[in-house]
Amino acid sequence: MNSRAAQISAELISNKKVGAYHHMVFSVGDLAAQARPGNFVAIAVGGESSAMVLRRAFAIYRSTEKGPQGGLIELVVAPHGQGSRWLTALEPHAVVDMVAPLGTHFGIPTEPVRALLVGGGYGSAPLFGLAELLKSRGCRVDMVLGASTAAKIYAPLDGKRSVSSLTLTTDDGSTGIKGQITDVLPKLIEENEIEIIYSCGPMGMLQAITAISDNYGILHQCAVEESMACGIGVCMTCVLPVKGDDGVIRMLRSCIDGPVMDGSRVIWDSKRRIPEGTFGA
Repeated sequence: MNSRAAQISAELISNKKVGAYHHMVFSVGDLAAQARPGNFVAIAVGGESSAMVLRRAFAIYRSTEKGPQGGLIELVVAPHGQGSRWLTALEPHAVVDMVAPLGTHFGIPTEPVRALLVGGGYGSAPLFGLAELLKSRGCRVDMVLGASTAAKIYAPLDGKRSVSSLTLTTDDGSTGIKGQITDVLPKLIEENEIEIIYSCGPMGMLQAITAISDNYGILHQCAVEESMACGIGVCMTCVLPVKGDDGVIRMLRSCIDGPVMDGSRVIWDSKRRIPEGTFGA
């Protein structure tokens, strides 16, 4: 497990609805200094008498070491399931049981590079803090945000402030370019001489981005979206096949070995089955 992680009682500072999502800010004290872009939190949901015993995992949108209430962690939550609906219904000053920061984080180049950040729906949340960090290191940062419709693109104005250029795509054409998010990538890669791609979003999108990055010979770091029931590597529900440096395929836990992984190493077409030749199979 992430050696920087701790279990704390985190106070909800604010809960604001932004389009189809909720922007939630929690006071976490010194723990905020340990969070990196790509890390996530695991929150106990439902209250003390709830039958929802499993925690819910949420990617960290931003972390701030010092604020009026001390260190802060911000989340973007889509109220889809029972657990996330319970969380987004909380009022300020509510206290939740949180474990953070968890998982691996995005690797930051030691020298300035030309980076392309690609996000699908609310899965794009970790990219905003990453964009700011990359820009502070002298990198050129271009961003693509996509979703099925305009209402599901999170904070496009926020993205525009954080990057050199912002491209929006929607399946229905309600904003930006009509089509899939991957339709615009080849042109952006060539025009901006992209050297590395960072991505967050649905697994099918990450697979398609990997095919494009492999074609151009570009490193692709992606935050995989596997269901995480515990978040600390115990339950084994988030395993997926990944090829190691030695060429051997192993079933790795997304919550510990990820969520950030090298896209070229993930066996995307496994269809939730253990591939032939996997170590230990």
